[in-house]
Amino acid sequence: MFPINITPSELLRKAEKIYKAGLAEVEPENLVKKNVSTRGEKLIIQDKIFDLASFNSIYLVSFGKASIFMAKTLMELLGDRIKEGIAVCLPQKEIRLKNIICLSASHPLPDKRSVTAAQDILSLARKAGEKDLLLVLVSGGGSAQICLPHTGISLDEKRFVTEKLLKAGASITELNTVRKHLSRIKGGHLAQEAYPATMINLIISDVRRNDLESIASGPTHWDSSTYEDAVQVLEKYKLWNSAPSSIQEVLKKGIQGKIVETLKKDNQVFRNVFSFIIGDNRAALRTAKKEAQRLGFKTFILTSSDQGEARDIARHYISLLLNILQSGKIISQPLCLLAGGELTVTVKGKGKGGRNQEFILAALIEMEGHFKEYEGWLILSLGSDGIDGPTDAAGAWANESSFEQARKLSLDPSEFLERNDSYNFFKKGGGLIITGPTHTNVMDLRLFLTTK
Repeated sequence: MFPINITPSELLRKAEKIYKAGLAEVEPENLVKKNVSTRGEKLIIQDKIFDLASFNSIYLVSFGKASIFMAKTLMELLGDRIKEGIAVCLPQKEIRLKNIICLSASHPLPDKRSVTAAQDILSLARKAGEKDLLLVLVSGGGSAQICLPHTGISLDEKRFVTEKLLKAGASITELNTVRKHLSRIKGGHLAQEAYPATMINLIISDVRRNDLESIASGPTHWDSSTYEDAVQVLEKYKLWNSAPSSIQEVLKKGIQGKIVETLKKDNQVFRNVFSFIIGDNRAALRTAKKEAQRLGFKTFILTSSDQGEARDIARHYISLLLNILQSGKIISQPLCLLAGGELTVTVKGKGKGGRNQEFILAALIEMEGHFKEYEGWLILSLGSDGIDGPTDAAGAWANESSFEQARKLSLDPSEFLERNDSYNFFKKGGGLIITGPTHTNVMDLRLFLTTK
């Protein structure tokens, strides 16, 4: 156990060790190695064994932020057994893999490369026959990386609706409900193109409760939502009337049964589809907890399923933190609370930031009337992918010294929050977390530390 008079800078260093341990646990290479192995011609994934000798050809497709690194590690296991493959990744230094074509695509909004990637993946899936195996590696970010709009909908029109939903604060489930019903690859359509081949999905989850329908918009999984649900989402966020006429037309025709629905659970396409979650937010939180305990904190995981508006959830957590600080006399050792999930931000201002930075800024405002009363605390929130909104930061942190620094620089936290400008508040006052891309994505991690 460390002394309770630990300095703010020492507490920050401990917080960094905790979240970095969580991120290391969900590195794609680590997750593949922990969950997948071979023994002769046997492919062992968690508790299931597949006989590779029973397949004529093995194909591979990979998409999402962890794509290229998942593919690289699986190729080290399977090598020449992979006949052909495609790995889609964010623009970065090229990685060469034998028999694998590496394509780049954008995020969070699709571009022309995303359309090309989707078309190429569907073409490869069609090559797989009844006696073949298609390995599909899925991670967060895949919805943008593989984008093939319904006939009659342009890429720009789909981008328009996606961006509007993001700025309106739609949840990932709501966003993907719309995206699936405007797509020819999502909502089970990739699985349909590969049928009757055997399909194995290795998935790093970036959604609450590991909902397979939502991860990358479920291209290899059935979908329980409908065209009517997609319309309701647009109406909820007052976007139906402003949606392009082509999108309105597709959704109307879908409701009328003139356009085929996304694939449902009882479809024969899924009889030979096997899906495995190999990494998620809970895995990161569990390892972060072990590190916090090693560092001397009494540690609790609150949830891995946070959702809601960032500033509203911040008020909830600060209320909890204040109750703990007020009860400090009965706490026998330093405390670490951990949480995960993915929050949303309704963007009304013209500032710059992300959901994690906005969460910390809102939390800091909630603590403002108490900073002289309590010492020895730190709050931190970051995106596990190293990217928080359209910024170069993963998130932000704050402690009691953040108030003094803001006052020295004449920074009013409320004014920055009002214009959704959390990035510039922390850039000027200190507190940004810069990790660079982590090549994984299991939603967000939050830490609440107290020493007194």
